[in-house]
Amino acid sequence: MALDLNSDLHFRTHTLLLSRQKFTLEGQEWPLKTGMALRLSDHAGVGMLELSDTHGRIVVWRFTMGQQSQAARMVDQFQRVMAQREQAAGQTLDDTATRTCPQCGAELPADSDECPDCAPEAPQAPPSTWVLLRLWRFARPYRWTLLTGFLLTLASTAATLVPPYLTIPLMDRVLIPFQNGQAIDKGLVLALLGGLFGSALLAWGLGWTRTWLLALVSERISSDLRTTTFDHLLALSLDYFGSKRTGDLMARIGSETDRISVFLSLHALDFITDVLMISMTAVILFSINPWLALATLVPLPFIGWMIHLVRDRLRTGFEKIDRVWGEVTNVLADTIPGIRVVKAFAQETREARRFKRANEHNLAVNDRINKTWSLFTPTVTLLTEIGLLVVWAFGIWLVSQSEITVGVLTAFIAYIGRFYGRLDSMSRIVSVTQKAASGAKRIFDILDHVSNVPEPTAPVPLKNVQGGLQMEAVGFRYGSRSVIRKLSLDIRPGEMIGLIGHSGSGKSTLVNLLCRFYDVSEGAIRIDGIDIRRVGVADFRRHIGLVLQEPFLFFGTIAENIAYGKPDASRADIVAAARAAHAHEFILRLPQGYDSLVGERGQGLSGGERQRISIARALLIDPRILILDEATSSVDTETEKEIQKALDNLVQGRTTIAIAHRLSTLRKADRLVVMDRGEVVEIGPHDELMALRGAYWRLYEAQARKEQEAAALLDGDTPGDDA
Repeated sequence: MALDLNSDLHFRTHTLLLSRQKFTLEGQEWPLKTGMALRLSDHAGVGMLELSDTHGRIVVWRFTMGQQSQAARMVDQFQRVMAQREQAAGQTLDDTATRTCPQCGAELPADSDECPDCAPEAPQAPPSTWVLLRLWRFARPYRWTLLTGFLLTLASTAATLVPPYLTIPLMDRVLIPFQNGQAIDKGLVLALLGGLFGSALLAWGLGWTRTWLLALVSERISSDLRTTTFDHLLALSLDYFGSKRTGDLMARIGSETDRISVFLSLHALDFITDVLMISMTAVILFSINPWLALATLVPLPFIGWMIHLVRDRLRTGFEKIDRVWGEVTNVLADTIPGIRVVKAFAQETREARRFKRANEHNLAVNDRINKTWSLFTPTVTLLTEIGLLVVWAFGIWLVSQSEITVGVLTAFIAYIGRFYGRLDSMSRIVSVTQKAASGAKRIFDILDHVSNVPEPTAPVPLKNVQGGLQMEAVGFRYGSRSVIRKLSLDIRPGEMIGLIGHSGSGKSTLVNLLCRFYDVSEGAIRIDGIDIRRVGVADFRRHIGLVLQEPFLFFGTIAENIAYGKPDASRADIVAAARAAHAHEFILRLPQGYDSLVGERGQGLSGGERQRISIARALLIDPRILILDEATSSVDTETEKEIQKALDNLVQGRTTIAIAHRLSTLRKADRLVVMDRGEVVEIGPHDELMALRGAYWRLYEAQARKEQEAAALLDGDTPGDDA
């Protein structure tokens, strides 16, 4: 198969080969051995093939999702090769039914019900300037202000066209007669100069008013665009964020909307002015002398042809620039929040090289587009200068033939200067228009994305929630990969359930389904007998408290973080929640107590302190359903005891679903649910499952052995050393 990413996640095409004996990639070889496994997975838009054996991971190959079907076939081929090797060695294989695609007949991957070859690919719409018309949705509330601005533009443009017209009588009736010996008509001169001054003053006043008015509107349009995009982003399900980078989303909402604002307030206004100026100037020119006016149009076909030629190149080029700039901001978004890890592992040089590579890529892409643009603009200027020479030559000939006067030619040249100047300005706007179109497309890519967790059309209100949860034949797929299969589980109100299983067994996915971060692909999840898809998302989640393995704290005070789920909580309620979470004592030791600022992501507090604040945050909203996702796995034993005391207060009277790294912490659970490969394999209390000596017993014994080995190492002994 073709791999298109290297180990640094940069685009590079190389071929991975599989034979009956080995994998081969660019001279490297990995011989096939008994016990090897090849696992296909994906995260954030990057696919991974992981080759492992009984001792652990051997190698990981990465690729973009465009190679997903090839990767699935590679896994299928690997399984067939390993099966043939085992048969040749005389080993007994489990009988597995081969599933085939009903359309093409190809074998389906082991963990998928969808054929990779027949799966439809999402069409990628090319960027188009017409996407700017969709901004009318945001401009519509200001349509009357925009109409006023257009009328002011029309009036100010007309005012700027008055001075050249007044030069005709100024030349023919004042200056040329004066050279021929006639006296100057002072009244006429004052009238003409007054007209020139008045038209200039009027054009200035109208231009200032329309610029100020339209700038206000454009800022409000971009503000509404940012707000709407962010609101829509918050409403999207978690799967959207799993395939996007933080820096890219920040660039879209920030820099792209700024670019659109500049386009609307400056360049769009200039474009309208240019169109009006060219149209009105053309009418005046034809009214003065049609033949001379036709001579001014000589460069227009060539300019139009050039604009058509470079428009598509600029459009695609600027969209690529936006994507590459997203790579630069992604490096910043990764490195700055993780600066502690960067420094802890002394990787400053590596991150600097990573940023330099992204910046150099951005520079190279910009150089390519600037090469096209730098040739286009001077060529348009050259064509307009040639057109001006044509007008001069033809105009002098007409004067010599007494077809026009010198005043008419002077006015004509003045109008031509404005005509060609606006024509040159219109050609330059091609660049900024394509940039704005590219930015608008990236914004509407977000707005057009539909959440996989939709709001019900007629939501059922939740009243007197008891906390009972029923899962009926629940199935869930991530893309074409099946993660949860036919899972059924009934959790009684107030019951504590412990979820147990190896990494990848589906525990966290089930929690995500219970929180309705994702919707089930099959079956249903009910709360007190009501399908959660019939309940408003916010109304449902209001009854769920979630304590994560890595608690996230926002930049702000301790009190603000505790009250995040209930912003109107009183200080007494906040303190009570902190006391129940065993956080009150350490909070009082902080310089400003509850008003102490915590850094971004809670920097400045220990892991246990952050965890107890998150427990206080969950306690404050008093949820009927509590979900604990590895809440004590990343803290020391003493801190775990403090957190466990807080959790004991938290679980009382609530339906609790807990995932724990240490199985001993789940002994208080009413029932333990053991999961494997997205299915429930055992259910029951601790003692009952231990007596079965099944999957739970094996997990418990394995963890007990690890703890004994760790204790022996701490005591200075070597496990198994009896000498």
